[in-house]
Order: sequence, then structure tokens, then C-alpha cells
Amino acid sequence: MMTTDPENPVRTWRDGPVRIVQIDRPRVRNAVDRRTALALGAAWDLFEQEEDARVGVLTGSNEVFSAGADLTDLDGLAAGVEGDDGPLGFTRRFVSKPTIAAVAGWCVAGGLEMACWCDLRIADETAVFGCFERRFGVPLVDGGTQRLPRIVGLGRALDLIVTGRAVDAREALTLGLVTEVVPSGRSLERALKLARTIAAFPQICLRNDRWAVYEGLGRVLAEGLQIEARRGAEVLASGEAEAGARAFREGKR
Repeated sequence: MMTTDPENPVRTWRDGPVRIVQIDRPRVRNAVDRRTALALGAAWDLFEQEEDARVGVLTGSNEVFSAGADLTDLDGLAAGVEGDDGPLGFTRRFVSKPTIAAVAGWCVAGGLEMACWCDLRIADETAVFGCFERRFGVPLVDGGTQRLPRIVGLGRALDLIVTGRAVDAREALTLGLVTEVVPSGRSLERALKLARTIAAFPQICLRNDRWAVYEGLGRVLAEGLQIEARRGAEVLASGEAEAGARAFREGKR
């Protein structure tokens, strides 16, 4: 059910096993002030607590993802710099389930950082990415300096961070910043379809494999392999793989 409170800058609703979180401040290109940041944090808290919500989708209203931090409320956002959640309300958290960004229009500054927080990014042809905070002397403090290099590599990340240049959807696909480019107006539709596919997989294995990827970042190979082995053993002990093997033997493909 979609939230309908006109005072809430974040709308959230369910589509079966998928929780959608939508920033709804179209007059300011879905820029995030302190009130919006707190609402985003609450929305992702809800997603984490819902046992039957298997995938989260982050998007923006009015065919715009987000222009990032609302610079008219810089003091409010600065209050979150030292906090556990980050200025935009959730970007220092790690949720236990997969997330997808459905991107249209502006996805810049903190908007890009929020998209990078997600595991996957689906962009439509109108999407524009960039570290536009470069123009105003505002630092990347919602994970951009850490996640962007992990997604596109050091050289490409520094290009975007240092120059602050705009990147269209097709270049973003070439850089590896987005997973897929779809026709204008179709990013949320495609993200929901992908989310439902992911939600249908055996979840213990999926989440443990995802955790192993993130836990292994920055570690030497031997340590990463130990993490993978531990996570894999948890899956095998759960019985989920045994059930999957039995289904395979019975003809499931």
C-alpha cells in the first residue's frame, strides 16, 4: 500500500515482495533536506524489518531520481555528517537484502551517492549522472568517494569526482555505473521486474553470496576465500541447497 501523507517527502509502498521507496519533492528535483533524510532512514528501517520484503527499489518522483542534498538546508544535512546514517539518512547503513536504483533524469551529487548505495542501477535514456557538488565546494560525504571507485574503478571514479562533469545514460553503461539502460519512463517498471526475479530465488543463498562479496572487499584473496567458505557453509547447513538439488533432480531448470 502506498503512503499518501502529503507532508511526507518520501512515499513507500509494496509490490508483492518488493518495497519501493520514492523521494517525492519534485519542485526541488527531489533534493534531500534533513526531514527527507530522516524519512528515507525510516523507510529503509521498515524494509529491513519486513521478513516478506525481499528486494528494495529506490526511485524519485516526476521522472527525476534526485539532485542530491538540498543546499538550502545545509546546516540540517551537516548535522548528519558525523552520524551513523550519513547526511542523506541511510547511506552508511548496510541492509541485508538486495537493492536496486531506478533512475530517470537527474542523478547527481548526493543523488549519485544514493544510487551507488544500491546494488544495481537501472537507468532510462534521460538519466544524467555526475558529482555536481564539485561546483559548489560541497564534499562527497554519503559514500561517493568509497563506493564509486568500487563500482567503476579508480581512474574513472576520479575522473567523475575531480571534474564534476555530466555523464549521460549511455556513457554510464559503458563505465559500468549502470546495469542497464531502458527507454524513457521505463526505469521503475524494469527495476520492479528485475526485483521480482531476484525475489523468487532461494533467499538464504542469495543473501549470503551478496554478503560474501561485500565482506571480501579490500581483503587479500585468502581472507576473502575464507569468508566465502564460511558463508557457503551456512547455506549448506540451512538445507536450502539440499532442497534446490532435489528440485533439480526432479526436473526443475
